[in-house]
Amino acid sequence: MDERPASTLSVRDVLATPVLRAAGPEVVAGHDGLAGRVRWVHSAELADIAPLLRPDDLLLSTGIAMPDTPAELAEFASSLADTGASGIVIELGRRWQRIPQSLITACDNLGLPLVALRQEARFAAIIQDVGERLVASQIAELREAQRVHETFTELSVAEAGPRDILEAVQRLSGSTVVLENENHQILDFRSGTDDPADMLLNWGPSSRRLQVHGRTSWDADGGWLISRVGRRERRWGRLLIRATQPPPGRLFAVIERAAAALAMDRLHARQQDSVVRRTHHELIVGLLSDPRSPDLAKRCELAEFPVERRQFVGVTINPRPNPGENISRTPDVDELVAAAVHAAHEQRTPALVCEVDSDVRLLLSLDAGAQVAPIVTAITRALEHRGRIVAGAGRPVPRLTQADRTLRESHQVVQAVRGDSAGVHWLEDVHLRGLLALLAEDDRLGLFVDRELAALRDYDASHGTDLEAAVRALLEHPTSKVAAAAALHLSRPVFYDRIAKAERVLGVDVDDPHIRASLHVAMLAAELTPP
Repeated sequence: MDERPASTLSVRDVLATPVLRAAGPEVVAGHDGLAGRVRWVHSAELADIAPLLRPDDLLLSTGIAMPDTPAELAEFASSLADTGASGIVIELGRRWQRIPQSLITACDNLGLPLVALRQEARFAAIIQDVGERLVASQIAELREAQRVHETFTELSVAEAGPRDILEAVQRLSGSTVVLENENHQILDFRSGTDDPADMLLNWGPSSRRLQVHGRTSWDADGGWLISRVGRRERRWGRLLIRATQPPPGRLFAVIERAAAALAMDRLHARQQDSVVRRTHHELIVGLLSDPRSPDLAKRCELAEFPVERRQFVGVTINPRPNPGENISRTPDVDELVAAAVHAAHEQRTPALVCEVDSDVRLLLSLDAGAQVAPIVTAITRALEHRGRIVAGAGRPVPRLTQADRTLRESHQVVQAVRGDSAGVHWLEDVHLRGLLALLAEDDRLGLFVDRELAALRDYDASHGTDLEAAVRALLEHPTSKVAAAAALHLSRPVFYDRIAKAERVLGVDVDDPHIRASLHVAMLAAELTPP
C-alpha cells in the first residue's frame, strides 16, 4: 500500500463540519469508505456527472437529475465508483423523501459512502467551508514540507551522521524510528511515545514480514512506514517509522528525505574511506621504498599518524584458503583491511593500514614505553573470525626511518610460517625458515636447491617413486627412523630401502650430519622459493 494523501480531510471529517452537521447528515450506505480522502467538493445535477469528476471528489446533489429505474441508479453509482469519487451527499426533499433502496444497495456493494441530508443545505456554503479547510490543510502541509526541507538541508550542510538523522526523524514524526541492515538487524533506533521494547524484542522475524512496494510504502498490518535506503540493487538496509494509522503525506516526505540522507552519508563515508586507504597505501609503499624521505614524516603526521617519541611495529596479515575449499573462500582482503582499521581504533593505536600484494600490511605507532605484544595480539585476534589468516609481526623500531625494516620482517615471518598456525608469529619464532624466507627471491638460493635436490626429483619423476618424501621424513625425525617410517605409513624395511635408493641417487651418506643439514636447508628453501 502506497498512498500519499493530497489533504488530511476524510469523508468523515467533512460530515463533521458545522455547516454539514446543521443539515442533519445520515450515512445510509458505504460506511467502510468514510475514511476515504476528499480532494474537493462539487455540486452538480447531471445524470452523467462521473466523467467530470476526479478521484476523491465528493458530490453534492438534490437528486433531481438522477435516473429513475433501479438499474440506472445502480449504473450511476458504479460510474462514480469507477471515477474514484469519495462519496455522494443527497439533500432530501426536492426529489426524494427517502433514498431509493436500489441506490443504497448499489453504494453498499461498491463501498461508496452515501449520505442523506435531512435538512435543507446551502451547497455553496458547504463548498466554501470545506474548500477553505482543504486549502488550510494544504498550506499546513506545505509549511510542514518546508520544515522538513529546512531540517534535512541543515543536516546535509552539517554533514550529519546516522545518529543525528534518526533524531531528526523521531522529532519530526513523534514516533519510534528504526534503522536496520539488509539482514533485518537493528543498527540504531529512537523511541517515540510508545514503548519499543516489545516491538524490538523479536525484531528480525517481524521485520521480514514487512513488505515494501516501490521505494516507500506503508504496511497497514504491521503498522510501519518503510523506506529503502540506497539504490534497490545496492540497498544496505531500511528505515522504518511506527505508523499504526494511515500516515500523512508529510511523513512520507520525512522518511524519504531521511533515507536519502542516510544513503548519502554512507556514500560520503565510502569516499572518505577510499581517500584514507589510498593515503595509507602511498605512505606504506613510500616507507618500504625510501623511509628516509624528508616528506614522509610530515605526511604521516598529516594522516594523524604520530611519529615523534614513538615506537613502530610492522604487521602482515596473509589470508589463506581453507584446506580442500575453493580459493574463492579466502577471506576478503577489503574486509580484512576494514576490520584491521576498526581493531586498531578499538585499541586506541594509530595505524597505517592497506593492501600490498594481496596481504594486509599495518604499521602501528605506539607510545615508546608501551607493551607491544598485547596490542598486536588483540588487533590480529579481532581479524581471526573473518576467516583463515596467518599474522606476522616485525621487531619494534624506535624511528620512522627504520619502518621499512619492521615491515619487511613482518612479511618475512608470514612467508616463513607453514599452515595456519594460530596467533601472532614473531621473527624469533621462525628461525632458519625466517632467514630462508628473506632470501627467497635470491637466484643463488634457487640454484642451491636445484643442486641439492635435482637428481632426486628427476629420479622420482622418471620412475614414479617418492624418494624425496622419504628423505624429508628422515630429516623431520632425525632421532628415529622408526618414527620417520610411521609418518609415511611405511614398514621399516620398505622405508630403509627407499633411503638406500635415495643415497645411491644422490651419491651421499644421509647419516653424515653435514649432508643432512644441507638437504634440510634445501628442502626448507624449496618450500619458500617460487617454482
